Amino acid sequence: MPRETGAEFTVRELAERLGCAFEGDGGVRIQGVASLERAGAGDLVFLASPKLKPKLDASGASAAIVPEGAEGESCGSGRIPVIKAADPHLCFARAVGLFYEPLSPAAGVHPLAVVAASARIGEGASVGALTSIGEDVEIGAGAVIHPLVSIYPGAKIGEGSVIHSHVSIREGVVVGNRVTIHNGCVIGADGFGYIKGPDGRHIKIPQVGGVIIEDDVEIGANTAIDRAALDATIIRKGVKIDDLVMVGHNVEVGENAILVAQVGISGSSRVGRDAILSGQVGIADHVSIGDGAIAAAKSGISNDVPAGAIVSGSPHLDIRDWRKFWAAAPRLYDLIKEFKRLKARVEELEKKS
Repeated sequence: MPRETGAEFTVRELAERLGCAFEGDGGVRIQGVASLERAGAGDLVFLASPKLKPKLDASGASAAIVPEGAEGESCGSGRIPVIKAADPHLCFARAVGLFYEPLSPAAGVHPLAVVAASARIGEGASVGALTSIGEDVEIGAGAVIHPLVSIYPGAKIGEGSVIHSHVSIREGVVVGNRVTIHNGCVIGADGFGYIKGPDGRHIKIPQVGGVIIEDDVEIGANTAIDRAALDATIIRKGVKIDDLVMVGHNVEVGENAILVAQVGISGSSRVGRDAILSGQVGIADHVSIGDGAIAAAKSGISNDVPAGAIVSGSPHLDIRDWRKFWAAAPRLYDLIKEFKRLKARVEELEKKS
């Protein structure tokens, strides 16, 4: 886990650092952060909504971050001091950074790393033990390459990026600045492309394109992003990818999109900026997902989704139609029985007439 900084602040000092107002005793000292359920003396917590006040009342926290417009008493400031924020969760995330710091190895190349003579390592970069760095690789200033990373020839890693252990970055992959790639990812493996030959065997289509990951992207553990057949698979700026995601060849993921765990995107599809693909969403090949669109968990998307749409189901439907369908679904068996009864009655009446 990240290391504690050992920092200690008064509530007043914390409020100033976070740019927020506070109520109550500003001299109370805070040594750490905690959840409502586990907080003790010296801990700071956050309250997303006044409805959660009973949990705050039951906690042992010494201070809380609460919604900006909330009445003090309704959020517990009669008992403990509170810091008021427009977005308590975001403010708390910033506060966490004051008490913890990420693992940051010392700059330099570990003597057990294998680095090609033609590789260029930027100032202040760190390269861990048993890491392999190929010919003509570029590592940007301040980047951190943890132990047991494999970086193939010609790859480029931007400034301040962090590559965790057991990541494989294949030949020619370009990783931007301030990118974090978590353990076990494979970036730039061959895309899945075959043609059936006249004798029935599958003939591999050469995958000679690349992968471009732009700035400020984070990629979760055990995710795979395949290289393009000809051009490039592109992950645009600010994209956040969860664990166990599969991005096929020639895919483009737009700026600030979010891909949640176990999403699978088939080749040559496009995901718009600010789109959200929830857990286990599957996307067929050559499909376009519009800007700001949202796909609910387990959706199966087989054709284009317009910008701003919210879809669910497999095959996907507009979320409103999907809700109507599933509201009616439990009644289908009874409706079928009723239909059969009415059909038999009509046939009986027709015979009589």
